[in-house]
Amino acid sequence: MLIDNSKKIVIKLGSSTVVDQRGNFKKKWVASLIRDIKKYNSGKNFVIVSSGAIALGQKYLKIKKKKIKLEMSQAIAAIGQIHLAGEFQKLLDKFKVKTGQILISPDDTEQRRRSLNIRRTFENLFKLKAIPIVNENDTTATSEIKYGDNDRLAARVAQIIGADTLIIFSDVDGLFDRSNKIVKSVSRVDDKIYSMVRNEKNLLGSGGISTKIDAAKICINSGCHMFIANGNKNNPLRRLVKNKIFTHFIPKISSLDARKKWIISSLNSSGIICVDSGAAKALSNGKSLLAAGITKVKGSFEKGENVLIIDHNENHLARGLASFNSIEINKIKGKQSKEIEKILGYLSKSEIIHKDDMVKL
Repeated sequence: MLIDNSKKIVIKLGSSTVVDQRGNFKKKWVASLIRDIKKYNSGKNFVIVSSGAIALGQKYLKIKKKKIKLEMSQAIAAIGQIHLAGEFQKLLDKFKVKTGQILISPDDTEQRRRSLNIRRTFENLFKLKAIPIVNENDTTATSEIKYGDNDRLAARVAQIIGADTLIIFSDVDGLFDRSNKIVKSVSRVDDKIYSMVRNEKNLLGSGGISTKIDAAKICINSGCHMFIANGNKNNPLRRLVKNKIFTHFIPKISSLDARKKWIISSLNSSGIICVDSGAAKALSNGKSLLAAGITKVKGSFEKGENVLIIDHNENHLARGLASFNSIEINKIKGKQSKEIEKILGYLSKSEIIHKDDMVKL
């Protein structure tokens, strides 16, 4: 089984796997997971990405409403997160395992410098033989700036720390096809895979199967194996290895360096740059993007932000980090590189996106 050969493993737990219907933390189930981790722990580093803060906060505050305004849910999450981290700490202490808490917001993973800081924090926790417990920082996240579900957060963490495997435990056995059979393995996330999202057996968690497929795309591009498996029964890791009931997303053999894996795994783009056929051909040959080939700019973005490059048919060609902001690019689009200084009034780079800051799609 792949787990035996993995050095870094991220385990994502949905709310329903750690909190029961009455809002209580599932101590027995989590204890069984920790036993499994101890069994496979030799020479490996584990990370647990766990939902459940809002559910535990509602239980503590005796709030039963399902629909809660964002501002109130942030306050409830602040209360519940203490309980969630505390429950994990008490159980891990019993098994003589150290732990630390990391709360992450999208800015932390989508800005390169901050993502490197996160990586260093994880590496130092691993040196201390601690298991990080990770959750989205719901207390400061907004509806516009939010992962929306811990699936994509878990995948982004897996990519940033260079994990070999991400396991998403949910309340189904995996991804089901149109005939309600489990899809055993997936090596490419395309329209056929996304069409399975509508299958009623695949509707689970706050993000459903859709965010799990989004997570799989990140993993496939960054060279990380991903599994969707059932976490409803005790000893889920042992059952995964023994019963082999899951959907396995198989990554590409990636030759990308860490920087380019981070670029291609971005959750979204700050803007879009449209290019002509000449620029599209140049990009396919591994060239940088120049101003002359740009026909249109969509959205507002700053220098250094992740943007998507498309052709006139809206085919996705590449992702990259812009060397200019959107206002500057609008001024120089379609122009020759030697004209840039005269138009902008200052000397700058000649490439709109350098090939070293770009990944072809």
